[in-house]
Amino acid sequence: MEVIHSWSCPRSLSTALMYSFAQRDDIEVLDEPLNASFLKATGADRPYRDEIFASMEIDGHKVVKDIIYGPGKKKYRFCKNLAKHRILGLPSELMSKGKHFILIRNPVHILPSFDKVIPLSFLDVGLADLVSIYSDLCQMGTPPPVIDADDLQRNPEATLRGLCHDLDIPFQASMLKWEAGPIPEDGVWASWWYKTVHESTGFSSPRKYPRTFNMRHYDLLEHCLPLYNTLRRHVKGKSSLLASPLAPPSLPVPENAKLFAWVGDEILPREMAKVSVFDSVVQGGDSVWEGLRIYKGKVFKLEEHLDRLFDSAKALAFNNVPTREEVKAAIFKTLITNGMFDNTHIRLSLTRGKKVTSGMSPAFNRYGCTLIVLAEWKPPVYDNDNGIVLVTATTRRNSPTNLDSKIHHNNLLNNILAKVESNNANVDDAIMLDKDGFVSETNATNLFMVKNGVVLTPHVDYCLPGITRATVMELVVKENFILEERNISLSEFHTSDEVWTTGTMGELSPVVKIDGRVIGEGEVGPVTRKLQSAYKKLTDDSGVPIPTYQKL
Repeated sequence: MEVIHSWSCPRSLSTALMYSFAQRDDIEVLDEPLNASFLKATGADRPYRDEIFASMEIDGHKVVKDIIYGPGKKKYRFCKNLAKHRILGLPSELMSKGKHFILIRNPVHILPSFDKVIPLSFLDVGLADLVSIYSDLCQMGTPPPVIDADDLQRNPEATLRGLCHDLDIPFQASMLKWEAGPIPEDGVWASWWYKTVHESTGFSSPRKYPRTFNMRHYDLLEHCLPLYNTLRRHVKGKSSLLASPLAPPSLPVPENAKLFAWVGDEILPREMAKVSVFDSVVQGGDSVWEGLRIYKGKVFKLEEHLDRLFDSAKALAFNNVPTREEVKAAIFKTLITNGMFDNTHIRLSLTRGKKVTSGMSPAFNRYGCTLIVLAEWKPPVYDNDNGIVLVTATTRRNSPTNLDSKIHHNNLLNNILAKVESNNANVDDAIMLDKDGFVSETNATNLFMVKNGVVLTPHVDYCLPGITRATVMELVVKENFILEERNISLSEFHTSDEVWTTGTMGELSPVVKIDGRVIGEGEVGPVTRKLQSAYKKLTDDSGVPIPTYQKL
């Protein structure tokens, strides 16, 4: 006989699932066989405690060896277990033998009905025990399937088919229906807890609208919900009925699936790194940001980027801004925690902070700014060897009379609309013009061009004066090229000898085609190559060292 263990919290549809498995012709079921052992070991008070002790085996070792793994008459035995019943001192074969799966349910739905019989507590809910069970099984090399009660209610057949597939047992359609009323296998506590299941003949559809949540359980919910979300990430659907309409996306750099980010005043794992719905960056894109790149244990142009970050925050009248040293410390701690010392990009954001109530007014911002340090493994985002292709957008760059582009703010809709145009044209980026039709920049980078040996770049009246742009301008002069900063028309770019873009994420990216016009010979030009080489040497030789980094 093979034993199948279901592990769950109370009020999680576990009894309905037991009824479902009881309908199979190849399975016998056990209802919470460790309940008496749990009550004896913990001293927990239950109104049916005496009945349990009178009718069930109390010795946990005997339960595991003689009842759970004892002889049976059918091919499988299904054990409905509550996670909190796995007390210390039980035989190791409880977990090492058999097949295991985990049933979860959102505590928002569990807590309202739980205290009808016993008072609510974190230990009685048992989500911490459930996470521990999942972790222990993973450590043993047997990660258990995880199913969610919400999925079971919405799509019972698809969920059960997927579960049976994971357990390597055949699905039986009989699992979908049962007769109303109790079953002989019910525990003695059934009259206290199973009324809804006894009235059912199958998995009921979820409520269209939830019950009003009792706010006296709010603090407990805050403790439980992160544990539920931890397990929820491991739910998978084997059936197309359960699948999202969008396939899980692959990451550009798979190693970034596991990383730490700084949010506010702490470092958090990727999936937990979130800001409040009351934060200004959510309420109105009210935030400033910088892009930083890490080369061989050093942060390139760190001081210059911080200068611009604080200038932008001042221009937007931020209050309670963290100090320069606090921002640096957050950057270094994030990099060191991730072990990111090269080939890394940081998206550094400073929001106006969380609001006391939703609304536009900065007067609602009374918590101070929110600092976000998002570091990722990220090579330059453009093809700097073979070149990129641009198209001119119809979306114009903001005028300083509307929103000054010299403020490096997070309200990027102007740029995003231009990027939509480049995506639709299936090219790398879009050139944006100013109100007079002169070239300003692309949606993400500054622009340079070469004509007859002279290097030209647009004025920064309508674009961000990029730090990489300023660095390249210095290199142009250092390499003895003539540099001009002036208004440049689009046709001049079309007929130029060379074009490149500059930005922290892309460095120097050669442009080989604009609006269908081939630039120069359609390949990376000599001036671009020389400046790329000079820029690489500069990144190798300069930057602010990351504390604790040691070159191998």
